[in-house]
Amino acid sequence: MKRILVTGATGQIGTELVPELRKRYGNQNVVAVGHRKEPSSDLIEQGPFVAIDIRDRSKLTKTVASFGIDTIYHLASLLSAVAEKQPHRAWEINVDGLINVLETARLHNCSVFFPSSIAAFGPSTPPNNAPQETIQRPSTLYGITKVTGELLCDYYYSRYGIDCRGVRFPGLISYVAPPGGGTTDYAVDIFHAALAGQRYQCFLGPETRLDMMYMKDALRAAVQLMEADAAKLRFHNSYNISAMNFTPEEIYGAILSNIPDFEMVYEVDPLRQSIADSWPNSLDDSMARSDWGWQPRFDLETMTADMLTQLADRLPAKQEV
Repeated sequence: MKRILVTGATGQIGTELVPELRKRYGNQNVVAVGHRKEPSSDLIEQGPFVAIDIRDRSKLTKTVASFGIDTIYHLASLLSAVAEKQPHRAWEINVDGLINVLETARLHNCSVFFPSSIAAFGPSTPPNNAPQETIQRPSTLYGITKVTGELLCDYYYSRYGIDCRGVRFPGLISYVAPPGGGTTDYAVDIFHAALAGQRYQCFLGPETRLDMMYMKDALRAAVQLMEADAAKLRFHNSYNISAMNFTPEEIYGAILSNIPDFEMVYEVDPLRQSIADSWPNSLDDSMARSDWGWQPRFDLETMTADMLTQLADRLPAKQEV
């Protein structure tokens, strides 16, 4: 049975990935690691939790050794908009933190999952169906850390034989964890506003087209790649993956079909709009589909319906005014 450690366990992806891994491999075989002192009670009650600052290599290494870890899902990261405001901290967490994970994996012979991002591309990348292998010159600090991370994982694979695997996630949509400062957070915020009966102010322009993915598909992709036959992988690290593609105006229309009185206006945030404009409109994920059978299950319509249902059960009832 695998012994897994998940960094960033209290973040957007980790909050949902940890329970999924525990269902699959057993509660005691999945160690949740986060920097927060008071994680959700579920993380503590359902299995081991250790508070670690990812910049603390010594504590990370000791934890891996003490639990006999053989697989690390490394999710700890500062996201795009936050990284632009805190570049030095973003580099320490996103790059120095990854080096700590890779060195720990080298010492203890662990495999590593490292999520890259659509942000690893830049304005000079082909904007439509960006290829698996193409020019990567991101214009954001977050994107720079992701390209650096991809190269570091490639290096540790070729130099030390560390089994590093990863995907380039598009924007992720979840009803569980709150947004964490990403450029695509609007696609989560909009559902909260709609269900609360509030008018939503979108911070990206109406025609900003980006690839997106429902969190349920993202979790399945991470696990599926880590369980894939290594002999079939042409790119151990940084596979393009996608699921759906839409603009703010299109997701607004999908929600309107379920909540006809919902209103949205645009108040563009120059920082996040410039970040979104630097990314490709869409990704070519044909290699992930052919190499390890990647296939999303949710499109815009099915995601919208499920998101509204799941989130309605979690939010307080809308108050009459």
